[in-house]
Amino acid sequence: MPKMMSSLQWFETIIELLIRALDLKNGGGRLVAEEWYFSALGSSLLLSAPVFRPRRRVVVVVRWWHCWCFAESTMQGTSKKPRSLVTEAATPSSSMKESFSKYAEYLNQLNDKRERVVKASRDITINSKKVIFQVHRISKSNKDEVLEKAEKDLSAVKDQHIARLVNELQGTDFWKLRRAYSPGIQEYVEAATLCKFCTAGTLLNLDEINAMLLPLSDPSSEPLQINILDYILGIADLTGELMRLAIGRISDGELKYAEKICRFVREIYRELTLVAPKMDDASDMKAKMDVMLQSVMKIENGMFFQGLS
Repeated sequence: MPKMMSSLQWFETIIELLIRALDLKNGGGRLVAEEWYFSALGSSLLLSAPVFRPRRRVVVVVRWWHCWCFAESTMQGTSKKPRSLVTEAATPSSSMKESFSKYAEYLNQLNDKRERVVKASRDITINSKKVIFQVHRISKSNKDEVLEKAEKDLSAVKDQHIARLVNELQGTDFWKLRRAYSPGIQEYVEAATLCKFCTAGTLLNLDEINAMLLPLSDPSSEPLQINILDYILGIADLTGELMRLAIGRISDGELKYAEKICRFVREIYRELTLVAPKMDDASDMKAKMDVMLQSVMKIENGMFFQGLS
């Protein structure tokens, strides 16, 4: 019978055995002679194991298990090579690669076009505001001169900035990019209708605006047309500019012209009260209707106090 070993010697031998076993396992080969050696050595260790009390046996088993886990994790972290599994199903085909490459190219082009459309819409907004500011310079003495300059600036906005927007949207589904250019179109509608009212005293309708934009589009493709939603939102903003114009006319003593503006704003508000409940809540039309009512009240109050004085 093998000689009994101390607890320390027995644990050291166990650890050495485990390390050699892991070395052999990670080496990729399992030799028969080595297996016989470990079997014989394991049997000898079992026979030569020291005698422990029942509670001590539990501690020995737990320590032996911890040694095994520590040795296995150490060898896996140092010498074990990661496995790589490549199957035919995991390898994408060339047709799938080409398809996703086309999708990526399409999305990149669409994002680039959206950025250019946003820039064009911003330029339309800025220059349309300049037209509106030009109209507010109107007075009794320079009405024709101011309106002529405003019409010329409005035509420049159409020929330069809106034409650039049309070229960007040419041949594409422009409804996809509507949110990108909608603010600029609304501001242009506001400027165009304000000039129309100051020169002719009437409202520029949607068909007339689209007819002005039609020559900018290529006849061989679908033309860019202003949709009804952007037109209505632009008309709602027009009432605020008309209110400022009416207050200016009241201060200059042109009560008849201010009264004409007041009747025009009332008609717009009355007609839009029939349309606003049927519109989407996301269009902010409800807030615009409240502002429109306040504009009517400001014009009426200004005319009332001017009449009392």
